[in-house]
Amino acid sequence: MNRLASATSPYLQQHKDNPVDWWEWSAEALAVAQELDRPILLSVGYAACHWCHVMAHESFEDPTTAAYMNDHFINIKVDREERPDIDAVYMKATQAMTGHGGWPMTCVLTPTGEPFFAGTYFPPEPRQGTPAFSQVLQALAEAWRDRREEVTRVSTDVLAHLRENVDPVGGALGAAELDAAVPALAKQYDSEAGGFGTSPKFPPSMVLEFLLRNAARTGSQQALDLVAGSCEAMARGGMYDQLSGGFARYSVDRFWRVPHFEKMLYDNALLLRVYLHWWRQTGSSLAERVARETSRFLLDELRTPEGGFASALDADSDGHEGTFYVWNPNQLMRVLGAEDGAWAAQQLGVSGAGTFERGFSTLQRLTDPDDTERWESVRTRLLTARSERTRPARDDKVVASWNGLAITALAEAGVLLDEPEFRDAAVTAATLLVDVHLGQTFVRTSRDGLAGGNSAVLEDHGAVAEAFIAVLGVTGEAVWLDRARSLLDRVVDRFVDPDGGFFDTADDAEALVVRPKDASDNAYPAGTSAAAVALIAFAAVTGEHRYRAAAESAIASASSIAIQVPRFAGWTLAAAESVVSGPLEIAVVGEAHERADLHRAALRIASPGAVVVAGDVGLAIPLFQQRGLVDGHAAAYVCAGFVCQRPVTDPAELAANR
Repeated sequence: MNRLASATSPYLQQHKDNPVDWWEWSAEALAVAQELDRPILLSVGYAACHWCHVMAHESFEDPTTAAYMNDHFINIKVDREERPDIDAVYMKATQAMTGHGGWPMTCVLTPTGEPFFAGTYFPPEPRQGTPAFSQVLQALAEAWRDRREEVTRVSTDVLAHLRENVDPVGGALGAAELDAAVPALAKQYDSEAGGFGTSPKFPPSMVLEFLLRNAARTGSQQALDLVAGSCEAMARGGMYDQLSGGFARYSVDRFWRVPHFEKMLYDNALLLRVYLHWWRQTGSSLAERVARETSRFLLDELRTPEGGFASALDADSDGHEGTFYVWNPNQLMRVLGAEDGAWAAQQLGVSGAGTFERGFSTLQRLTDPDDTERWESVRTRLLTARSERTRPARDDKVVASWNGLAITALAEAGVLLDEPEFRDAAVTAATLLVDVHLGQTFVRTSRDGLAGGNSAVLEDHGAVAEAFIAVLGVTGEAVWLDRARSLLDRVVDRFVDPDGGFFDTADDAEALVVRPKDASDNAYPAGTSAAAVALIAFAAVTGEHRYRAAAESAIASASSIAIQVPRFAGWTLAAAESVVSGPLEIAVVGEAHERADLHRAALRIASPGAVVVAGDVGLAIPLFQQRGLVDGHAAAYVCAGFVCQRPVTDPAELAANR
């Protein structure tokens, strides 16, 4: 075993038996590189990454390749999910040097960390114009030995580019800019297949949340149609697990038929919220079903023994991608019998030719079954048969920000769907974050109930603070507001960029060659937009302008991205919708059993970013000051800017606020 045997990351643990003399990223590793005057080979990936596994098997497990790496480089392996700051810095370098990015990411650095070469996957032999990994290693070792001045010039140029390539800070995003983003997105909408752009297609969860909020504010049918077309296509295609719920990472084709089969916590947390809000605004039965099933997936397949949520399920099992999920007609017949097997094949789009590989098909439900009772019987039997297959591996580390996203979604789903188990799971996960992640310092990851050694970044502070406010909302326990305050005070004190917005790392964090700052929303909310959403909610509950001003600064820092490329600013646009709409502040006052229907009605209000807190009379938070029962009954106070309407005691009257 190499040094990675003691790592907490499951991804790093996957490489503990490599013959490569791996280091984790550390000051010690950089010091050894400087002492030996060797370049650093930095390999970045994550546990559910299919091509990371491929490159590991082809190259890092090969004794000859490993020996060359050990003789000529200091080799550092990084889990991008543990160290998003390192990933962000060197991914920007990779994109600048190659015009594209992805994982596995392969960078070669000077001993002090400046990049002078970057790429992604390299095959073991030359393939389709891509050199073999061994050829790349030899060329780089020779360049370091014989052409040091050229290496220094390249690394200096790349570093200068990284330091200069900062998105300009714009102005506020008002109603006009938000409304203009809808037709801009519509131009990129795939009217035939749903979603935006072409293959590969990623679930545009944050953009969909913005569109739902815009439709709620303006009544825009165009915005709602973009949501409906995308959500229906994703939920009916092979990217959604038609047997047990949960979405895969992305579709390799336009029509959402064939996914890349890894399932990520952040995707499912964000999509749960989207489908929940789509149901809230339209009453779609498909949206409700998917929200319930996705909640169930989070609890059944990603919840850890400690009560948190694991990061991901792998794409592979038995050495092949998707093996756990795909079927052919013969398999259906064996499990279900001839009649039900043929019916299931027709319902689920399973054919002899197959939609995937080797004659296998992903499961799709392009229409609702004509016999729901029969479908439930078929689904149950297929699930039982599938449970006997080799399950994909699970990356069971707990990432603070992604757990924050799941907590917020489940807390709301528990009340809206009248499923107390979902709410309780949210509270349990939030408690785990308090007990394990929030010690003397806030750490990003844990595993098996033990904190990792990596400091939380901006996205962790924002997503977890929002989660704590959501838990305050469903428990009525003031301590959650105090916990959110401590995180957001650190955001305002330690992450602020004097030129506007926030850096992604704190001013007391480990210094990298560049301090990362990226306001674009990609697979999940950027730190900037995550912080903005939390700051808006906190200001709504407390009435403290300091936090509102910080949120508006964050939104302004990302406004140029939002205006120019709204697909990469969905969460910023959603946050701006909250600001334009208020947001509404709703206090539901009364004992738990008396306020339950009012609480649910308050959460059914679709006003963008509305903040709902339900609690007992006398709850010690600003939103509840001088707000009590009405004629002895539970009451709801609907406010904006702490100016309130007449309190109501009738859930139907409260729901009319939508």
